[in-house]
Amino acid sequence: MACDGMDAMTGAPHRPESVVAGQARVSVVMPVYNAESTMRRSIDSVLAQTHADWELLLVDDGSSDGSAGIIAGYAARDGRIRPVHQANGGVASARNAGIDIATGDYIAFLDSDDWWHPDKLALQVAAMRDQGALVSYAAYQRVAEDGRALSTVSPPAAVDYRDMLASNFIGNLTGMLDRRLGEVRFARMGHEDYVFWLECVRRAGRAVRVPSDGPLAWYLVREGSVSANKLRAASWQWRIYRDVAGLSLARASVCMLQYVVHALRKRRAEAF
Repeated sequence: MACDGMDAMTGAPHRPESVVAGQARVSVVMPVYNAESTMRRSIDSVLAQTHADWELLLVDDGSSDGSAGIIAGYAARDGRIRPVHQANGGVASARNAGIDIATGDYIAFLDSDDWWHPDKLALQVAAMRDQGALVSYAAYQRVAEDGRALSTVSPPAAVDYRDMLASNFIGNLTGMLDRRLGEVRFARMGHEDYVFWLECVRRAGRAVRVPSDGPLAWYLVREGSVSANKLRAASWQWRIYRDVAGLSLARASVCMLQYVVHALRKRRAEAF
């Protein structure tokens, strides 16, 4: 039975001229919670983008450290940076708050401890226009807190809904959606990133990888992070198959097996 449908810093190629000639605005949503030690690098990577038509929505999710002051400082320096402050509601709530006020033609996401290649947005907009895609993603590198490169995630050239049921091929820090896709929001549940991009691909029909010779983003792997708890992650995945995607028991079981196989392959790649 196939696992398909619902039952009920360098290395990037030269920027295409089309991007320079007709830029579209990209809304970048960055949730911030007690991130004073990491957020400057993340924000600076957006400021360094060669695609200049962007807005950065810095959503302070009730931080108790110096994050709010850092946000205010950057907003004073660059009018494209828009600060948002809210009571602590979690990462899904913070991302949704950014989505609610976004004005761009595209939306991208970057957490406050990850960072981008300078050409990431330029290449991504060009790829989506060239391929007529509503959703895109890119290769990225996983980095340890001490700066060691752990592994490079190189997803397939394109994925559809069936592929996404088998594994999440879209790293949230690389994903971008065209606003014509309609309103998609983050759910407050485990693997909220996966649920979000699963729905985006279901609506779009497919998503495409941005062509590049190397990673376009860097993902900081924190020791003891929530996503590192494998048993909890597996239980979340099962809930998504049954309660969100509405798969039958048999189909969910096939998808779960594929999910485990993909997860083991990822861990094996990290070991080398």
